[in-house]
Amino acid sequence: MSTAFVFPGQGSQSVGMMADLAAHDAVVRETFDTASGVLGFDLWKLAQEGPAESLSLTEVTQPVMLVAGVATWRVWCKRGGAAPQWVAGHSLGEFTALVAAGVLDYEQAVALVRFRGEVMRDAVPAGQGGMAAVLGLSDADMDAACAEAAQGEVVEAVNFNAPGQVVAAGHASALQRLVETAKARGAKRALPLPISVPCHSSLMKPAAERLRERLQSVTLSPPQIRFLSSVDACEYREPAAIGDLLYRQLASPVRWVATVQALVGLGVTRFIECGPGKVLSGLNRRIDKSPELACLALEDSASLDNAFSAAGE
Repeated sequence: MSTAFVFPGQGSQSVGMMADLAAHDAVVRETFDTASGVLGFDLWKLAQEGPAESLSLTEVTQPVMLVAGVATWRVWCKRGGAAPQWVAGHSLGEFTALVAAGVLDYEQAVALVRFRGEVMRDAVPAGQGGMAAVLGLSDADMDAACAEAAQGEVVEAVNFNAPGQVVAAGHASALQRLVETAKARGAKRALPLPISVPCHSSLMKPAAERLRERLQSVTLSPPQIRFLSSVDACEYREPAAIGDLLYRQLASPVRWVATVQALVGLGVTRFIECGPGKVLSGLNRRIDKSPELACLALEDSASLDNAFSAAGE
C-alpha cells in the first residue's frame, strides 16, 4: 500500500491543540520548546492558553502549525511508523512536509515561516484584505464571479480545496461584492473567513519577493521522501527548484484537488494527515470517493493508535 503523509496549513489551529498527544509523548513538548527558543516566546503556552486572537495572527499561526505537524511526525517516527512514499502539504503545510522529507532543517524552518507570516502581514494593511469561502460553484463559475466582483480591485480564486469548495482572496471590499455575486450565481454558501491576509493572491507578490531574498540564506537538501507540491501537483527533487517553488507558492493558488488526484494517479491508496484537526482528510474524501482510498488523521493519541492498527504496524 502506497502512503502519502499530508500536512495542513492555517485554519487547523485551536487553543488546547496537541494537549492529548503531548500527555502521551514527551517529544511533543520537546519540539515546541525548541521552537520557543527560536521564536523568543513560549509557543506551547500560547497554543494551550491562547488567547485565540493571538493564535490566529498569521505570524504566530504559521510557526505553530509547522511545529504541531513536525511534533506529530516525530511521534509517528519515534513509535516506529513506516516512512511514507510521498509527502505533500496544503499551503504552509508544504514547509512542514519539507521538514519531514529532510529538505528543511527544523529550526531554520521555524524562523523561516515566522518571517513568512510577518511579510504576509506587512504586504497588505490590516483591514484591507481577506479571504472568503464559496461552496457550490464550479471552478469556471467561481472565476467568472471573481471577475464580476473585482471592479478594478483584486479578488482571485486561490484555494481549490475540493469539488465545489473554493476560497478566494483579495481586497476586502471586492470580497464583499464576491459574496453577493457568488450567491447570485447559485452558490450554496459564500462567507468571509476570519483571516486578514489575502493568502496566495497576487497581493502577496511583495511578500514573495522578500521571502525570496530570505530563502537565499536557507540551506535546502534533496528530499529523502518524494515531495509533490500543491502549487502545480508536480514532484520536486532539486533543492534550487524547491527554493524557487517556495517563493512562487506565496502568490500562487493552492491546487489541492489536483494534488490529491495526482497522488492517487501515482498509486497512493492511503492518506495520513499529520497535525491537529482533520480538515485535509475531509477534503480528500470529497475529492476521491473511492472506497479503496483510506484517509486517516493523526490528531491525538487515539487516532495515532488507529492509524498504526490500520497500517498493520
